[in-house]
Amino acid sequence: MKFPRKAREPVDINLAPLIDVVFILLLFFVVTTTFTRETQLKVDLPEAVTGTPPEERFEQPLEVLVDQDGRYAVNGRALASNDLNAIMGALIEASAGQKDIPVTLSADGKAPHQAVVTAMDAASKLGFVHLRITTVEAQAE
Repeated sequence: MKFPRKAREPVDINLAPLIDVVFILLLFFVVTTTFTRETQLKVDLPEAVTGTPPEERFEQPLEVLVDQDGRYAVNGRALASNDLNAIMGALIEASAGQKDIPVTLSADGKAPHQAVVTAMDAASKLGFVHLRITTVEAQAE
């Protein structure tokens, strides 16, 4: 005996609600995401009673930042490693071979002494002779 087969209805998946949900999730994640700038180091400069303001005769001076954990940044760009060769490479790249540019060393008041000495050593080995150390003026009590 032969039974008649029922005609199959075509299976259709509607993707419109799925696309709507994906776009709403994308919009949610874009709106709630916070962006942080990891390239800047927070530096609290030590205080000094005496000092002279720097002379501004170079358009783009070199600035080496040392934060309280001993991490370095040259002209606002954080370095991947904290060794002497990385600092020297960043100084060569930022100076474009000019040795008469003054190097400004801004070290946090709680930075390790070894980190400051390493930055000074890198500038000295490359032949930079104008080295400035930045401080903030002490408050009168």
